[in-house]
Amino acid sequence: MTEVVRLVICGAAGRMGRALLGAVAESADFEIAAALVRSGSEAATLPIADVSFVTRPPADALVDAVVDFSGPRGFDSALGIALERGVALVSGSTGLTAAQHAALQSASRSIPVLWAANFSPGIAVLGHLVAEAARLLPDWDCEILEAHHRLKLDAPSGTALMLGDRVNQARGTVAGKPLVERSGLRDVGQVGYSVIRGGDIVGEHDVRLIGFGERIELAHRATNRNLFARGALVAARWMSGRPAGSYTMADVLGLGTH
Repeated sequence: MTEVVRLVICGAAGRMGRALLGAVAESADFEIAAALVRSGSEAATLPIADVSFVTRPPADALVDAVVDFSGPRGFDSALGIALERGVALVSGSTGLTAAQHAALQSASRSIPVLWAANFSPGIAVLGHLVAEAARLLPDWDCEILEAHHRLKLDAPSGTALMLGDRVNQARGTVAGKPLVERSGLRDVGQVGYSVIRGGDIVGEHDVRLIGFGERIELAHRATNRNLFARGALVAARWMSGRPAGSYTMADVLGLGTH
């Protein structure tokens, strides 16, 4: 791995892309090989000091990792660039289709890939704790409540679905369609989700394991989007130069798996 990690940032004009550009500007450990946006992107007209938006990385650009927050519309291009360059892909794009997730898994045979719905170290630890609690309390109901800003498109959030997956994996149960709209009794063991959208909420996630006469509540609050950018950069540095394979934030933080 090179001393300075050279990044292609996909979705550079978006909320997370701009947070990443700001985090890189404050660090001596990274440099921008290319800041990519979709052709004709209106967001690209909003200036950022010393950064020029492009639609493809220059052919002669040296790249160590691709960091992707471009969403479902830009994900395929980001994955293609990582495969073309033979470098790690670190992606936080949520709302991906089943085909896109399958393409990511296929790519992991050729390059190192890490997809995470949330790059907060605290969320990674929360997922670890939730899995352990769900394993120890297999008969308790699980409800996940999440809140985000009014412009977020996917619901439930990718982070909420990840937390639900951790519950199902720990219990050895098969996840069905996320239970959001309530009508009648839910299936035994089915994880329920509640969604709030409003204002400028960065991200809140509550996992409640509910028994009879008692319950456990595990929660995480994000108050600044920069924490996700810093977490993504930690992941990008860790991933750069890794062998091909599929990795998680638990791997980055050394949390292990259940």
